Amino acid sequence: KEWLSKGHGEYREIPSERDFFQEVKGSKNVVCHFYRDTTFRCQIMDKHLTVLAKKHVETKFLKLNAEKSPFLCERLRIKVIPTVALIKDGKAQDYIVGFTDLGNTDDFTTETLEWRLGCADIINYR
Repeated sequence: KEWLSKGHGEYREIPSERDFFQEVKGSKNVVCHFYRDTTFRCQIMDKHLTVLAKKHVETKFLKLNAEKSPFLCERLRIKVIPTVALIKDGKAQDYIVGFTDLGNTDDFTTETLEWRLGCADIINYR
């Protein structure tokens, strides 16, 4: 219940960089997808993260428009879209950059992404 009250259990967009810091501060594990509307692969990532957010309530799943967050992209050294930042205790621990870690294909499975998030210990994966 506490997790759900903090916005866990759903995959949602945060409006600004300022909101990012507030969201990350409130949760131990955060997955944040830096996306661009015009990038087709971001829609693929969205589809998988929507499924995983419902399944892994222990982690907060967010998305942030990279074009509207230049400061964060600079600070986190995000150059490739999509990039998924894996944040533990307020610090970026790991990144999934593009689809390289996911088999280098557009039709990777949700299970592949789930496994990769599990490897980073950002979700409870068995």
